[in-house]
Amino acid sequence: MATLHVEPWAPDYGSPVDFDDEMAFDPQDIADGVEVEGRWEPMVRPGPGLPIIAFVDGVRRPDARITLDTPGEVPVPGLAGSFATGAVLWRRDGTMAEFHRPKVERVVVCGDSQLVHLPTVGPGIEYQPISVQDRSPGALIAAFHDAMRVAEADLAEDLARGGYFVVADGPLNRLEPTPQMGFIKSHRTSYLPDHRAHIIAELGAGQRSPIFGIPNYERFSWYLRLASSPGDHSWSGVVRCEVSARHGIDAAAGYADATTTLLPGVASERHRDARAPQNLVPIAGLERELRRHMGSAPFLQRMILEAVAA
Repeated sequence: MATLHVEPWAPDYGSPVDFDDEMAFDPQDIADGVEVEGRWEPMVRPGPGLPIIAFVDGVRRPDARITLDTPGEVPVPGLAGSFATGAVLWRRDGTMAEFHRPKVERVVVCGDSQLVHLPTVGPGIEYQPISVQDRSPGALIAAFHDAMRVAEADLAEDLARGGYFVVADGPLNRLEPTPQMGFIKSHRTSYLPDHRAHIIAELGAGQRSPIFGIPNYERFSWYLRLASSPGDHSWSGVVRCEVSARHGIDAAAGYADATTTLLPGVASERHRDARAPQNLVPIAGLERELRRHMGSAPFLQRMILEAVAA
């Protein structure tokens, strides 16, 4: 008999589990024997020691809707927005946690392949133009989001090459064999075929699934339960992690083992975070800091209106 559960995530953030039919591959094509053959069982093993860990994330915010109006033509919609990227450097013994390299960028996205150059809004506040062919609101938001993801990927790659182990919030944008891992806290589909899906319900807090290979993506992935509470459903507290397959399975297994102690240790708590436990404590703190760097949205909107009017 099915049971009903109320998600602890605040409704503003959607749901940590939001399955749909959008899938770029058939789960039956998952390479489920890359680490373990036969029956899959929850795993927890000592992982290798990691250097200083860099949690990397970005936040974005629309600042104003704009419209490009040409006489005799249909008005073209656009969007002006700000995004910020940065990292938290963290040592597992808790002796160091600091914000690192926060950066704010601002873009104006316009449809119909139009480039819109906003006047300078204020000292050091300029919006760089981006154009997309589509004029739909979804296309504008997607281009805005993609610009932030590129900035995140640049920072993650630079930190990984500098000797840090990077935990990037979201799927990996680049699959270089550098020490970085993608951390996916919400689920739009199950990556596992039916005969492997039982592993999710069997995972205890701090346990992971065996590693599987994602077809055509050149990445290894695994599921991990960060925390569990009485009455939770089978996917509560579950995240998916991924690394480049170019590391090889032995190195990937080492990273996967390290996550079983690293990530549950920094999982957020429900009375403090609306997306607990998946929104890790360092990432939650980083998001607050980055939003502070972006400045006041109403103030920016007023400055944009005044600059355009002038």
